[in-house]
Amino acid sequence: MIILYDLPSNVPQPWAPNIWRIRLILNYKRLPYRTCWVEFPDVESTLRSISAPPTSVRNDGRPIYSLPAIVDPMRSTRQPVVLSNPNTIAEYLECTYPARQIFPEGSRAVQSLFVYYVSEIFVKPLLPIMVPLSHQRLPERSQTHFRAHSPIPLSVPPEREQVWRAAQEQFNFLAGILDKNAGMDGDGVVVMGHELTYADFAVCSVLIWIEKVAPHEGWARIRQWNGGRWGRLWERCQGYMDVF
Repeated sequence: MIILYDLPSNVPQPWAPNIWRIRLILNYKRLPYRTCWVEFPDVESTLRSISAPPTSVRNDGRPIYSLPAIVDPMRSTRQPVVLSNPNTIAEYLECTYPARQIFPEGSRAVQSLFVYYVSEIFVKPLLPIMVPLSHQRLPERSQTHFRAHSPIPLSVPPEREQVWRAAQEQFNFLAGILDKNAGMDGDGVVVMGHELTYADFAVCSVLIWIEKVAPHEGWARIRQWNGGRWGRLWERCQGYMDVF
């Protein structure tokens, strides 16, 4: 059984979007797994203890360890496979367990570019609100650690409506791109036209983050934007939101 490492919270279900990307894939591919909960202060020591590679490297050369991470026992080999970084994990799961594809033939490069956009540009306007709200959902010990290391202020800005308007501009832009799939080329909801793929899970993981952390202020409005498109995408992925 695959082990997925995730962050505990004080809401009924986890919220971290990068980790939800992998959980959605595991559920979509119907792979048996269990979740191992790791608080923020223990992430680096835990990942080092299982010989997980660092997620990235700081400018001074020091490694950065972050979640998600997985351990796949791989019965056919003597050593388990241990990975971090959501994109690396997604590609590994696709290559190792190709049933129910998330990277249709010829789409890997385009999807990688799309997911980069979601991670680096699409979510940026949300951070001033979502990071402080996410911090509030952490256990007390993790909150203390997060406050000491967060590069983003942890007080929700007073100009909340201005932040949501900036976020809506990104949602509008992405909706305009996805509208190109409407009609004969696709249903206009999913990125590749008809079937769910990794790109959809990258977007839906952001929607889940908002739905779990800001259900009334954020999700209540976003699910209505762009003619209800984001609510429809969330519903398409809902069957893969189980937590084991």
